Amino acid sequence: MFTPDYTTRTGAHIRDAIDLKRTMMMVILAMLPCLLFGMWNIGHFHYLSLGEASEFWPNMFYGMLHVLPIVVVSYAAGLGVEFIVAVKNKHAVQEGFLVSGMLIPLIMPANIPLWMVALATIFAVVIGKEVFGGTGMNILNVALTARAFIFFAYPTKISGEIWINEAGSVDGYSGATALGDLALTVGKAQNLPEVTGIMEKFGPDGMYSMSNSIIGMIPGSIGETSVIAILLGAAFLLFTGIGSWRIMGSMFVGGLTMAWLFNLADANAFMSLPPLHQLMVGGFMFGMVFMATDPVTAAQTNTGKLIYGFFCGVFGIMIRVFNPAYPEGVMLGILFMNVMAPLIDHYVIEANIKKRAKRLKLQTA
Repeated sequence: MFTPDYTTRTGAHIRDAIDLKRTMMMVILAMLPCLLFGMWNIGHFHYLSLGEASEFWPNMFYGMLHVLPIVVVSYAAGLGVEFIVAVKNKHAVQEGFLVSGMLIPLIMPANIPLWMVALATIFAVVIGKEVFGGTGMNILNVALTARAFIFFAYPTKISGEIWINEAGSVDGYSGATALGDLALTVGKAQNLPEVTGIMEKFGPDGMYSMSNSIIGMIPGSIGETSVIAILLGAAFLLFTGIGSWRIMGSMFVGGLTMAWLFNLADANAFMSLPPLHQLMVGGFMFGMVFMATDPVTAAQTNTGKLIYGFFCGVFGIMIRVFNPAYPEGVMLGILFMNVMAPLIDHYVIEANIKKRAKRLKLQTA
């Protein structure tokens, strides 16, 4: 759409097979399993709520009708801002929003109003990215900034219950998410009938059982329900060398550690959920693979990545359990660590400098 009228003619150049555009496209390919399963899942629960047979192609078609408009609006709003800024500042359009434009729909519920998606996307691109200098300069994950905007501006549209069906025998049928149900147990005795009924849903035969949570047969945001689809994307990112195994692994360990400590305390029904099961519900796995690993907003040093990822997991589970008003604590946990990432890298580098200085001093002594 806009290209500067100059080319580089002097100086040394290192050419590689990977560039920003190819990196972005690889991440989009990694998200396709989540997108496709999300479409199927929306159709599955729609026909399930009507008491009709759930079949593959009708599910996919119904899901596409609700997901694709969100994807189109996300890209239209975000790229529109990027084009305007590129023309105004007279620089080439960057490919950075290619991934954010797909991430934003995947972390939204299927019933999110399209105007709200557009508003949140514009806010995220302008405030979360362009004011810092554009692609590669932002300190906050753009997609999570969009989700945070909707969460704080229109909380009823993105937390608590996920819409499943808009018409038919059940008008506006909706179902609470796993974390929405767990949040209802906070502050109540574990032996209350309503609490017992909720926790039965997490049993072997319940809606939120471990197997259903891993496969993704539960209500939730479009791309966050299926752990299998998410892990397929993770494997692709690790194979191509784009995703950071340090961040993914340390975040998983951090979340598991915090969930295990809560499970030991067993102060309420939320804490009594098995640690591994705690990580399988909500957006923890999706955030671990696609959000925390954002190369721009994550820590850059190897040691820093381990520290950064660990505390993303710790704070994600801590916020989720301690404050039921924010059942999806992973969003806030990652955003907080985005802000802390430069500080982590600073102290890691300072520690390395001191270690090398001490080693040099010993060698010359």
